Amino acid sequence: MMTRTYLIQFFLTASLLLLSGLSAMAGQQRLIDSYKAWKVYVFYENNAQVCYMASQPVDEKGDYTKRGEPFVLITDRPKDGTRDVFSYVAGYTYKAGSEAKAIVDGKEFPLYTQDNTAWGPDSETDKNLAKAIREGSTLIIKGVSSRGTQTTDKVSLSGSASAYKRMKALCR
Repeated sequence: MMTRTYLIQFFLTASLLLLSGLSAMAGQQRLIDSYKAWKVYVFYENNAQVCYMASQPVDEKGDYTKRGEPFVLITDRPKDGTRDVFSYVAGYTYKAGSEAKAIVDGKEFPLYTQDNTAWGPDSETDKNLAKAIREGSTLIIKGVSSRGTQTTDKVSLSGSASAYKRMKALCR
């Protein structure tokens, strides 16, 4: 089973791939399908298939002057035994030691932060958050940037259940 440190390294790399688009390694990821607000991707790392679903906010609130593109991801790495790993790439660096939160239709989930990414604190939170996302209608992510800017991002969950089903079929 992977450690959280390895997961953090993986998602930071995946985030850079998503955001750069020009990286030589980005050609390895393949868009499988789109389901309303969500997309399903596959790539191979060390001869192991990795599947993830991703979306971006439909609304971003915060008093910031510069911000990269935020993404929400749910990832399965069957070879490593990890499933439903939630991460949120904020498009900015989180305030050191701060926590973020995900809110699905009023239900709150705590997230810890490192650099530009927020994570579920454990696999049980990831599993519950993935379930809420596929059953819900709206995801809100709240966080604080390294400059103290409070942000509130709204992500549509339209198509998330279909994207999740497709991702699971690809990465059994």
